[in-house]
Amino acid sequence: MFLHVKNVVVVCVLCVLAIPAAAAEGALTPEEVLHRHLDSIGKAEVRAAAKTRVIEGKAVYRILVSGSGSVDGKAVLASEGRKFNIVLKVNALQYRGEQFICDGAKTSVAGTYEDKSRSEFGQFLRAEDLPLREGLLGGVLSTSWPLLDLDSRKAKLRFEGLKDVDDRKLYALSYHPKKSTDMTITLYFEPETFRHVMTVYNATVHAGIRDGESPYTGGFPTSPDVDSARQQETRYKIEERFSEFKSQDGLMLPSHYDLRFQEELQSGFTKLVEWDINTTRVLSNVTLDPRNFEVH
Repeated sequence: MFLHVKNVVVVCVLCVLAIPAAAAEGALTPEEVLHRHLDSIGKAEVRAAAKTRVIEGKAVYRILVSGSGSVDGKAVLASEGRKFNIVLKVNALQYRGEQFICDGAKTSVAGTYEDKSRSEFGQFLRAEDLPLREGLLGGVLSTSWPLLDLDSRKAKLRFEGLKDVDDRKLYALSYHPKKSTDMTITLYFEPETFRHVMTVYNATVHAGIRDGESPYTGGFPTSPDVDSARQQETRYKIEERFSEFKSQDGLMLPSHYDLRFQEELQSGFTKLVEWDINTTRVLSNVTLDPRNFEVH
């Protein structure tokens, strides 16, 4: 009798342990993930009260592939509703960093190379500005984060299950904007907290997007073969990672932001750069000059 009861207990425990796995694979809906994600940021009334935000931080710019080296700099992300201005600044000899602006509808990418041309990253986002128009870049650091008001964006989320990412499992949601796009966008969330910890954007461009541009090469010259290959198929990837979450004015926001851009040419030439940002100050509901969001 004792053995029989013990077996029943073991079976029950196994059944209970199986429930999270089943939920992880198929029971969750995009709406449930979205709801829990919003709760992970903060209470509804606190989220609604956050009208503007300024994030300041220290930044390090690195060339990881097709070159090497790093430069210290700073980062500022100012946002008001759907409007935002991201400044990534370094004091390099030729390259000054990046600046991305969205006025809520239109976008602007600054030419920050010495001759006022754009970097590969800037050229890509100028041509494929969906991450800017949708308010995705910067994640929950910005008030323009589309998941805060998905209905008004008329975007759709699709639950893609539990994925293995860097030796850990994350819930994945694919993001589908109202306007169709060939770019694939995947958002990743911690199963334990439902915090947004990663976004990956992938795009393939079959024509040169750098017409009229002088390519920034991080101090490394390009050959005619490389420039020719850029006019053929080119694969692009943007990867954002968010970590070290801290409470800021009642909202749980990441204090570490890692932004990577990769360009892979058909010839096999690949370039990968990184902006590694640690926030030093967060200002909420401050008055912002409208000129911050003017699109040039």
